[in-house]
Amino acid sequence: MSARDEVLASIRRSLGVSGREATRRLSVETRLATAPRGVIPQRGQVDREARIALMADRAKAAHATVTVLDAMEAVPSEVARFLRDANAPATLRMGDDPQLAALPWADTALTVETGRSHGADLNAVSRAFGAVAESGTLALVSGTDNPTTLNFLPDNHVVVVRADDVAGDYETVFSRLRDSHGTGMPRTLNFITGPSRSGDIEQTLVLGAHGPRRLHVVIVR
Repeated sequence: MSARDEVLASIRRSLGVSGREATRRLSVETRLATAPRGVIPQRGQVDREARIALMADRAKAAHATVTVLDAMEAVPSEVARFLRDANAPATLRMGDDPQLAALPWADTALTVETGRSHGADLNAVSRAFGAVAESGTLALVSGTDNPTTLNFLPDNHVVVVRADDVAGDYETVFSRLRDSHGTGMPRTLNFITGPSRSGDIEQTLVLGAHGPRRLHVVIVR
């Protein structure tokens, strides 16, 4: 038994439950299915093209760089260009995402490896579950397709998001997550706005404090 299982088992014993009670499971499922929507800001309630423009504008305001492409097949060359312009090595780490794996990486000079990062990777690419235009925020779910370690360990992070997955507000992203995952929610949902930064020391902005120094957002129409 893992440490996690031991902790959960101890909690269940103290509550006198097993975790398999029908009423308790129904309560959780009902809460997920009927979660109330929060306040929806007006800024993101625009049409598709305006959402793309708003997403790009807000992401740039958070110190990310943004490129809009017409097709997924153009992603590898765009990633190669971004790394070259950043004077970064031509190496790349990504998860087991089938949409990313199907792209023509062999047409570039990039050396691509798959799997989660152990901390030595300088560059990574992920595919976002969605994005929030009102704040320029990316939404990434954890899993082998797009490991959470890629969001935080490499210095340079490229995130690909389809234009149709760019929502106007957070509530729409939450609704889509419930629709796609049901009660089998991912372990982690990361909302990322711009590269990692901190102003804790003398209120001086430092990029890369807790994650990537550069975040490049690729929106694909």
